[in-house]
Formats: sequence, C-alpha cells, structure tokens
Amino acid sequence: MAKRELTARYLFFIAGLFVNAFGISLIIKANLGSSPISSLPYTLSLKFPVTLGQFTLLLNALLIAGQVCLLKKDFKKEQFLQIPVALLFSFFIDCSMALLAGYTPAGYAAQILSLVAGCAILGLGVSMEVIANVVMLSGEAFVKAITLRTGKEFGITKIGFDTTLALLACAASLLLAGTIEGVREGTIIAALIVGLFARFFNRRLGFINKMITFAPDKTPIQPYEDNRNHRTGGN
Repeated sequence: MAKRELTARYLFFIAGLFVNAFGISLIIKANLGSSPISSLPYTLSLKFPVTLGQFTLLLNALLIAGQVCLLKKDFKKEQFLQIPVALLFSFFIDCSMALLAGYTPAGYAAQILSLVAGCAILGLGVSMEVIANVVMLSGEAFVKAITLRTGKEFGITKIGFDTTLALLACAASLLLAGTIEGVREGTIIAALIVGLFARFFNRRLGFINKMITFAPDKTPIQPYEDNRNHRTGGN
C-alpha cells in the first residue's frame, strides 16, 4: 500500500475513532444506559473517581492481553497498534464527555431522540473505521481471536461478548450500589440498531474507499468482512 494511501486511511480512521467516541458519549448522556461494550467502564466510572475514558483504556488493555494469551505466536506485531489506538480512543471519550457536560435532555422523548442520534453517530464511526481498514479496535480484535481459537461464527461470538460485558456491568453495579445503574433499555436499543446504522453508512460511504485508494485503475482494498458483518454496539 502506497504511503499516501496509508496516511489517508489512518487519518480517516482517527476521524472515525472520534466520531465513535462522540456517539458513545451521546448515548450515555441520554441517561438510558450505555452501549454494551461501554457498559462495564461506564458503570464503574459512576462509583470510582476514574473517568469513563480511563476505565475504557483499562478494559482495552485487558482485551489486548487476552488476545496475546489466546493467539500466542499468532498474535502479529502490527496488532500492537491497538495500544496507541486504545489510548487515543480513551482520550476522545473523555473529550466527548467534556464537550457534552452541559447537555441534559429534558424528558423521555428527548432522551430517546438523543439515544437514537448517538446510535446513528456511533454507527457512522464504526463504518468509517471499517472503511479505513487499518486497525481493529481491541473489542472486535478480541472477539476475532476467540473465533480463531474456537471456530465459532463472528457475529454470534460478538453477541455473546457484548452480553457478557452487560451482565458484568449489572453485577458490578449490584455489588457496588445495590441497584443496577448504567444498563437500561438504551443498552438493548443500542445493541439492536447501531449495526443497522453501520451497514447503512457502509453502503452510502463506499465511494470514500475508492477516493483514498487514489489510483483509479487499482481495486480498492475491501473492509474487514468480519467488521462489516457485525455490530452492535459498539463500542
């Protein structure tokens, strides 16, 4: 891949990373729960003096370590790029939460609208990351590592992974607060519709893949098939 194309893809990926983080933050500000993959970091951030971004970074570090354990020698060096990506993603989440600090939707209808808008933005961010096709986020990479070891289908494994995180969030909340916080109807809605938004944007933004390939006679590389066939939630 030419340096110019690689640079364009990474810049597009970073933009998608911020869009992704902003979508997650808007979902949380709707106060109807978080996206499944953010449910555990968000729940813990409610009870400890640690930011959502910092807990997200910790979760991503554990997921990267899990990949190393699962894949062993099959864990390729370029997959360590997930580390700076995790740092940047966590920073973007805290920045987005700060940008939305003064936003509080008034009434349930406004909360639902904010939730759906957040899911759409998150779906757009996921689509941008898939089109960039340079690095997988640690959540998806961990699920892919499981599928490589077990032979299970990616989509089913991703659903199980998201469900596990949401259940862990519920358990942590019950243990720390005696009630469930951070996991609500919005968590289920996000799990159901973020993937739909991502697929919608994948179809509409396909031209970008051709643009950042630059060479008109060159076939653009295809986005991760696994990424394109899942989501959820995202993040």
